Amino acid sequence: MAHSLFCLSAVLVSAAVATTGFAGTPLEDLGEALFFDPNLSANRTQACATCHDPSTGFADPRETAAGRAVSLGDDGKSLGDRTAPAIGYVAFTPDFHRDDDGDWVGGFFWDGRAVDLEEQAGGPPLNPIEMGMADKSAVLDRMRENPAYVATLSDIFGSETMQDPVLAYDAMTRAIAAFERTAEFAPFDSKYDRYLRGDYEMTRDEELGRLLFFSEQFTNCNQCHQLKRSQVDPAETFSDYSYHNIGVPENRRARAVNGVATSKVDLGLLENPDVRSGRAAGLFKTPSLRNVAVTAPYMHNGVFEDLRTVVLFYNKYNTVAQARQINPETGTPWRMPEVPHTLSVKELTHGPALEDDRIDALVAFLKTLTDARYEPLLDGS
Repeated sequence: MAHSLFCLSAVLVSAAVATTGFAGTPLEDLGEALFFDPNLSANRTQACATCHDPSTGFADPRETAAGRAVSLGDDGKSLGDRTAPAIGYVAFTPDFHRDDDGDWVGGFFWDGRAVDLEEQAGGPPLNPIEMGMADKSAVLDRMRENPAYVATLSDIFGSETMQDPVLAYDAMTRAIAAFERTAEFAPFDSKYDRYLRGDYEMTRDEELGRLLFFSEQFTNCNQCHQLKRSQVDPAETFSDYSYHNIGVPENRRARAVNGVATSKVDLGLLENPDVRSGRAAGLFKTPSLRNVAVTAPYMHNGVFEDLRTVVLFYNKYNTVAQARQINPETGTPWRMPEVPHTLSVKELTHGPALEDDRIDALVAFLKTLTDARYEPLLDGS
């Protein structure tokens, strides 16, 4: 790793990073060190990489009392109410805005409350149930402990940076965002990408799943999970970053241990302070499907454990068959959505019901979206 400056510093860089071979610009290198530095949390136990582990698809692999549905905070006891999004390919997310039709698109976190990637990077360190730092001055004090940070931040952003908490915090977020925009997060080397380049031949199930996924007639997948117009665009991220209410039920297991009352409704996009419309209630940002097969659990609250369950959940809207109205993970009927009145009915009911062979084919295709370095993880999926 081309990190001569940081290798001499007191930064604790994880073993995973030490083997990546990443060599970026000075700003990207600084962002990498910050991304893996647990000293930027109150108890020095949590870094960005803790909840976005590069060895597991930039998702949180830690088991908690709620399984892996929500993340444990730096204080060793706080649990969130939403799952930590996997942040591979995160740089392709557009800034939060309204499109020509007046619909909300992009932004960061599940409700888009961070307008851009820099603002998102600044959220967790000051969140009391995440990294728990008291304020920007406390973060600056921690960065000052590291001579490499002082030297590099001053060199890139000016000598006054390390004298001003606001300037220093802004510089930190810009560096982390720069690292997150590198190819380390978006290698585009999955079986699907290799297929597009002619270097991989899909199996029968994978090819059927691909055809179904991009079909305008047989599934609703690409209604929200296709960014580019072409089915063979090499930069497809499998999300249009729009907001929808797909009827996800409350995660009662998580709320039984995180202290959030089961009567509390997660209003999704409506909890974004820049959104006022009641029609935003219950809407959540469409995630990328890159690495989806290795970044369980699923949905904004981690309520589903298995990828096939997710496909079955969508399929329930297109059939009245009693067997399809049962959640295979619980053996009981699918529970009601937290917010029933804003369901994306048009998108959810698009296409016919799918039989098992087509459901399995879709799952097989989704597995081809796994980056090459994570393909060994598929053995346990």
